[in-house]
Amino acid sequence: MKRSTYLAGVLLVAILVAACTPQTVEVVPATSTPFPTNTPVPEAEAEDIVDTAIEAGDFTTLVQAVQAAGLEDALRGEGPFTVFAPTDAAFDALPDGTLEALLADPTGQLQQILLYHVLEGQVQAADVTNGLTATTLQGADVSFAIDGSTVTINDATIVATDIMASNGVIHVIDAVILPPEEAAADLLDIVDTAIAAGDFDTLVQAVQAAGLEDALRGEGPFTVFAPTDAAFAALPDGTLEALLADPTGQLQQILLYHVLEGQVEAADVANGLIASTLQGADVSFTVEGSTVTINDVSIVATDILASNGVIHVIDAVILPPEEVAADLADIVDTAIAAGDFDTLVQALQLAGLEETLRGTGPFTVFAPTNAAFSALPSSTMAALLANPLGQLQQILLYHVIAGEVLAEDVTDGLVATTLQGDDVNFAVDGSAVTINDANITATDIRAANGVIHLIDRVLLPPAK
Repeated sequence: MKRSTYLAGVLLVAILVAACTPQTVEVVPATSTPFPTNTPVPEAEAEDIVDTAIEAGDFTTLVQAVQAAGLEDALRGEGPFTVFAPTDAAFDALPDGTLEALLADPTGQLQQILLYHVLEGQVQAADVTNGLTATTLQGADVSFAIDGSTVTINDATIVATDIMASNGVIHVIDAVILPPEEAAADLLDIVDTAIAAGDFDTLVQAVQAAGLEDALRGEGPFTVFAPTDAAFAALPDGTLEALLADPTGQLQQILLYHVLEGQVEAADVANGLIASTLQGADVSFTVEGSTVTINDVSIVATDILASNGVIHVIDAVILPPEEVAADLADIVDTAIAAGDFDTLVQALQLAGLEETLRGTGPFTVFAPTNAAFSALPSSTMAALLANPLGQLQQILLYHVIAGEVLAEDVTDGLVATTLQGDDVNFAVDGSAVTINDANITATDIRAANGVIHLIDRVLLPPAK
């Protein structure tokens, strides 16, 4: 979750860009262990830095970035230059969309990062000492450390040295390095950064619909925990559509719950940290080894910098607590908006239970989908609809529990009494959760007066 990991892909380009603005390398003498041993390969007819990188075969992304940034001619110039070049693997380790966002504005932040990987003059492995600092063509300094046979530049490891070119030397590094924050300029704002990344189309659509685009283009800084398109797609069928139908209501509240005021980077997050969101409610962080979560959602990529803040990528949509979640529809309207409960809603209306489930509650409803009702024998469904205030009403009440039972409240062996009067039983086996003999296929669809969980079959109360 380091900033260097985020910008690993950019580093390689920066090295090539360095050729553009000559500067002086300042060596601080120190007694130390030399660079990792590599045998210099002097060539009478050595090629320039660009062709050397092309022929090496492991710098395809770097070369592409240099060409996109218009730096190829500079790095074919007289020099000499010293380039710290990230490999293709270093670029691949960047968060999804990072390189694409930089390439969308190649003469801005990308160029600054690339220049940060280039020194004026030829600095070979033998010239580097522990504690050495040197000024890059970007203007900010890099620092070197030697620990036994390991040599680092900032927080990237130098894995190969002294690849000679006709106009300088290349050293290979395993990550992209990032210039100091105060020297990094020309970043896109949060909205344009998300658009350029390409994996946040649904988030951008939701932000625009909720009237929050101008706010997230504002001065900030803001910290945004951004669900991917896949995270939105994982919501129960109809949920997003229901939210977009009233974008300045619950959708706006949910989006604001993903934003903090101020810039909180990965290094600032500690286990147990609690922070207040722009929605007003708190989020909490847990750190276990390399796994970091916000509430119960994993943070899968960090420190995507924008001109007015920072984006962290999360793998699910987070929901504010019930007491601050406003403008939710009631259980019946939530089911109608979801679009997959037409038969259930029709049955509730016929059984005289619509007004009950629009009441104060709270209620927990285990909602069979249209497919679940379709799986019943046609004669059974016809018989139930013929006497809606009798057995149909009893079956429907058997799907409702008084009070709000969220997914996190369900444990293996839990028994709960329904509004019909009989008990239902829960079983938890790994990620599979069942109520009686039905699978719970989606959970925690919030409503103003309770919560809905989806099930894949109709529950039948015990015979009496």
